[in-house]
Amino acid sequence: MELRQLEYFVTVAEEAGFTRAAARLHVAQPGISAQIKQLERELGQALFDRSGRTVRLTGAGRAVLPYARAALDAVAGARLAADELTGLVRGRVAIGTVTSLGGDMDVPGLLAGFRDAHPGVDITLAEDTSDRLLAGLADGRYDLAFAGLAGEAPDGIGTQVLIDDALVAAVAPSDPLARRRSIPVRELAGRPLIVLPTGTGLRGAADAACAAAGFRARVAFEAGNPEVLAALAERGLGVALLPAGLAAARPGLRSFALTSPSVRSRLVLAWRTSAPSSPAATAFLTHARTFLAAQRPRL
Repeated sequence: MELRQLEYFVTVAEEAGFTRAAARLHVAQPGISAQIKQLERELGQALFDRSGRTVRLTGAGRAVLPYARAALDAVAGARLAADELTGLVRGRVAIGTVTSLGGDMDVPGLLAGFRDAHPGVDITLAEDTSDRLLAGLADGRYDLAFAGLAGEAPDGIGTQVLIDDALVAAVAPSDPLARRRSIPVRELAGRPLIVLPTGTGLRGAADAACAAAGFRARVAFEAGNPEVLAALAERGLGVALLPAGLAAARPGLRSFALTSPSVRSRLVLAWRTSAPSSPAATAFLTHARTFLAAQRPRL
């Protein structure tokens, strides 16, 4: 049994597929399959059910998985003990981000600064919805994530608020609502709304506000980029629910506050607190907090 086999096994389990695991590890898929088969022969048990469209752990696979992770963690700890003698940090950091992060912060600068300080750490970055990012933190797919929050963070997740902005309604100048300064959320009932997709923090905040006002949102258009939502509203296609800062920056929109209840959109840096972080993830979190604090006037 080799550490490489255990690493492949854990990655296939996390990715639920050999092809995705190969892409994540930057190795050929046949090589991963061959190593997993060798591991199964050594253990005398099938670790994966390959009969469906996705690869699933067998009972034996579920039993072996925590031990495989513990073995890999032990090796990482041994490397850390050696690296501490020279001040080196090695490993991998998986970062997730919402698609709509856009120009709110200098993510390329954040990543480049960390790579310069810790060249021995491999960094990966993936986009997803906030719900899936938070789930990925909990199950170990991500070490840190930039995600939207509609309410409180799930148990076992620590957060640092980066942006806390009011959510406003925005319409074209020709819309009857354009002259209003504020409206209660209940007045949006029946109106065609333009919002981010389900699973995003902004959408969660909007859905919760509509539910609190006693109705279900009538969603006319969904898009993953808030700029697209703004453009659709400028064309008179409905009421866009947007962060106040974005709406104010679009001269072709008329925006107004939402009341009863007021609605806010929060962007946070999130990390797992329910389990010890790897040395690389701990180093990245420290770097990110310092970097983002320096950016505070822009956020």
